[in-house]
Amino acid sequence: MKLFLNTASALLVSVALPALADEAWFPYPAEEVTPAFSAGGTVSDVTYEPLAAAEKPWNICVSFPHMKDAYWLGVDYGVVAEAERLGVNLNVVEAGGYTELNSQISQIEDCVASGADAVVVGAISYDGLNNVISEVAGQGIPVIDVINGVSSTDIAAKSLVSFRTMGFETGKYLAEKHPAGSDPVTVGWFPGPAGAGWVEAANTGFLAAVEGSAVNVLEPRYGDTGKEAQLKLVEDVLQANPEIKYIAGTAVTAEAAQGVIRERGLKGEVDILAFYMTPGVYTGIQRGFITGAPADSMVIQGRIAIDQAVRVLEGKDYLKHVGPKIFVVDQNNMKDVARGNILPPDGFSPVFSVTQ
Repeated sequence: MKLFLNTASALLVSVALPALADEAWFPYPAEEVTPAFSAGGTVSDVTYEPLAAAEKPWNICVSFPHMKDAYWLGVDYGVVAEAERLGVNLNVVEAGGYTELNSQISQIEDCVASGADAVVVGAISYDGLNNVISEVAGQGIPVIDVINGVSSTDIAAKSLVSFRTMGFETGKYLAEKHPAGSDPVTVGWFPGPAGAGWVEAANTGFLAAVEGSAVNVLEPRYGDTGKEAQLKLVEDVLQANPEIKYIAGTAVTAEAAQGVIRERGLKGEVDILAFYMTPGVYTGIQRGFITGAPADSMVIQGRIAIDQAVRVLEGKDYLKHVGPKIFVVDQNNMKDVARGNILPPDGFSPVFSVTQ
């Protein structure tokens, strides 16, 4: 089995990855949605148990929006570790950002042309991949929807959590701290790139949670989840709204905001919240710069997606719509959380190929 990386830290990862991949990450507390793929389905607690191994070294292609932040690095670690554990071949491609829909479509087409038995997609757009998913599924190649969500009904399975719940949990924290009748507070809200399914879901949940409270949310500032893009958005909003008490948004927003808050001497005056977890957010919580964030266990989502793909290919029973159970991480419970289930290992660099 060979791993292919793209940085000088390959030695570190090639040593660390097999050891971590062999650790039993399961059984894992999860939630199943029924009927599958429904927005308002019933959510039930389940315990996820993956296969022990694949029957053959299937060729699985994984398409990500980008590898520009640690979130997708965590998903990469999950798919790579599970491919290694199950004994399948893996090819990972990334489109370069949420503006690169056409690139992702072309990459998926190339995956199929290169002989992929199954495709796992972290979608750039909720609706924009529907045609290519239909084409791929029409060729008998299962498509697994991971992390972001798509509206296509031609997919074989979903491995994801409700980003509406992620956003809701973040807004709920603020609403409970600033209930109706208390002094109003202003929140700068940065949900991520416009049009992405996970962004719209998080935005809906966040706004629903703060409704009727003393929390005043400024107009959402959408933008790519590159650090420079989020940094500029935060700086602009702070400049225009000096009354802001909270910065809330993507993990990249939270990471970028830490430096701005320090530089402007606003620590203690402006608090930071993220609606999902990354290593930077995790460290920020440890150091007291970030209040907290829900964990969606992106590593486990990646692992489940690969297991689902193998199960579909081998005609075995599988959960069609499932994701890890969401929980909030803060300074009170950090020591009780298995870090390797919710974040990539320290020093992990992108891996783009696993060959058996």
